[in-house]
Amino acid sequence: MAGEILQVRDVDSADLAVLRERAARDGKSLSAYVRDLLHDEAASPTNAEVVARIAAEEPIEVDDEDVRRYIEAERSW
Repeated sequence: MAGEILQVRDVDSADLAVLRERAARDGKSLSAYVRDLLHDEAASPTNAEVVARIAAEEPIEVDDEDVRRYIEAERSW
């Protein structure tokens, strides 16, 4: 897998020590560990992205009676 190169400067030494320890505990190199962290972060939407997606959806019309019926149906399980 060919990828881009990312260089991060001015990383706090205590933070780096924690990351190295976690990488070692997972049996990974520091690069692999940080790459996985970056992938997980990029793969998950931010709260703002989720809110924007929800705001773009069509609203659902629900009245009090609909809510009561739903609650009653769930309670009858």
